[in-house]
Amino acid sequence: MSAPSFITPFVTRFAPSPTGLLHRGHAYSALTAFETARAAGWRLLLRIEDIDTARCRPEFETAIVEDLAWLGVAWEGPARRQSEHLADYRAALAGLEARGLIYRCFKTRAQVLADIGRAPHGPTAPYRGAPLDPTEEAWLMGEGRPFAWRLSLVAAARALGGLSTLTFTEEGAGPNGETGRIAAHPEGAGDVILARKGLGVAYHLAVVVDDALQGVSHVIRGADLFEAAHIQRLLQALLGLPTPVYRHHPLLLGDDGRRFAKRDRAETLRDLRARGIAPAALRAELGF
Repeated sequence: MSAPSFITPFVTRFAPSPTGLLHRGHAYSALTAFETARAAGWRLLLRIEDIDTARCRPEFETAIVEDLAWLGVAWEGPARRQSEHLADYRAALAGLEARGLIYRCFKTRAQVLADIGRAPHGPTAPYRGAPLDPTEEAWLMGEGRPFAWRLSLVAAARALGGLSTLTFTEEGAGPNGETGRIAAHPEGAGDVILARKGLGVAYHLAVVVDDALQGVSHVIRGADLFEAAHIQRLLQALLGLPTPVYRHHPLLLGDDGRRFAKRDRAETLRDLRARGIAPAALRAELGF
């Protein structure tokens, strides 16, 4: 996989997952990216992050396109579907494997949580693992045991000569008001999972590959993903990919003070349309 030699100035994206219907929170994020891009003469791209094959549905993707059109959000070119670009992610994963930067982890979620609980810093410590002895790993592979590919922070630090020089630019603000030039702290995430046997690539790896290949210069998204920027910055450094500017916006909250979420069955844009709410009224409600 080769990334573009330069990033086209001012390209951003809206990247929903088709695991449910869009709600006000999605509308706020989409409109933030769209209006920012339009005001500055930027390009807005649409990316469908559909690598979660167990939860993604074609009907939800169709609804995303319909809802965005109803809102008045327009984007350039066809949407990029992650499910159609698995070879790009596998190539990046293979490169990391060849350099000894990832390892197979055969532990179950329960075993990982138990290990974290025994860690010196208590139950909230990030998980740190290590490659297995080759003989044991070969035996588990022969048994057909499921495993996850984890990024080794130890190997990553060795490859980069340390992690202390990693930074990224935040033009918005993190949950605690973080802004400006930010020191990346990927160690806070531990040895994250980048792929699973038989289930394909995980979010962090797919996102950094997509942003590079699509020439994304500015990532505009909710503040709940601010921490993800730290581990994504590390992956960009390891893969030799450009680092976009980040602009995390505040989350839209409901009357109960909680952020809108699919799992809480927040009122969807389709529900609003069915109630006869005009897109202009919703845009005004959201501050656009």
